[in-house]
Amino acid sequence: MTMFKNGGGRSAIVWCIFVLPLPAFLILAYFLPMMGILSWSFTDPVPGLQNYARIAEDQTIHLLFWRTLRICLTTAVISVLVAYLLAYHWILGPPARQRLIEMAILIPFWISVLVRAFGWLILLRPKGLINENLIALGIITEPLAMVRNEIGVVIGMVHFMVPMAVFPIAAVMRQIDPRVIQAARGLGAGSVRRFIEVFLPLSMPGVIGALFIVAVFSLGFFITPAILGGGRVVMVAENIFVRMLQTANWGLGSALAAVLLVLVVGLIWILSRIVRLDRLL
Repeated sequence: MTMFKNGGGRSAIVWCIFVLPLPAFLILAYFLPMMGILSWSFTDPVPGLQNYARIAEDQTIHLLFWRTLRICLTTAVISVLVAYLLAYHWILGPPARQRLIEMAILIPFWISVLVRAFGWLILLRPKGLINENLIALGIITEPLAMVRNEIGVVIGMVHFMVPMAVFPIAAVMRQIDPRVIQAARGLGAGSVRRFIEVFLPLSMPGVIGALFIVAVFSLGFFITPAILGGGRVVMVAENIFVRMLQTANWGLGSALAAVLLVLVVGLIWILSRIVRLDRLL
């Protein structure tokens, strides 16, 4: 009994030291502030559901959400297409190509989103490097409008999201048994047919997972749309910032944050019902 009690006491100490800090941190840093924000959506400026009623009735807010969803969907599709190509060569390419792609995937994680956004602003602005070079080569006569619009926002978001989309796709590709591809080859299937009928269907869980992951992250984008959109392409996250910190409309800003949170949780739930999340790791 003494050994059992001592063992139980040591387990409790280990649990308190190594396990308890994480949930405690999550509660203090995320759960309690989130509950406070949700309470503002029901109590500011007066108790009730008026903030959610305004979201349901205000056409401007509807356009804001549709713009956000459109940009997120465009970003997700383009990011996954580029990420699939990178993941394919990263997993199946020769060693030299694998190392090059690995560097291209990992190095962007070392650069802050703010630096990336300003870098794209320098490249895409009317007197930026891209427009000046295109004009010098005679390809265009007037600068292309690539900033302060959705084009610039999508370019910046895709650049940020492609590395994140690569990992779930690559994780699924690594789990594909090479013997299946060899069997298809032995049955006479050409390279294109092997890819379309065998490899692509087997890698689809990674594609679907990457689409949802990119969409979830894109819903909360703030810095990139604010810089490359120039105030003309306002997404939900930027609108929440403006309402809460510039116009002091805490109630409506909190209600918008709550709706955005419900969208994110809904997307994650749908992803968990379609794809086994452990396959994306």
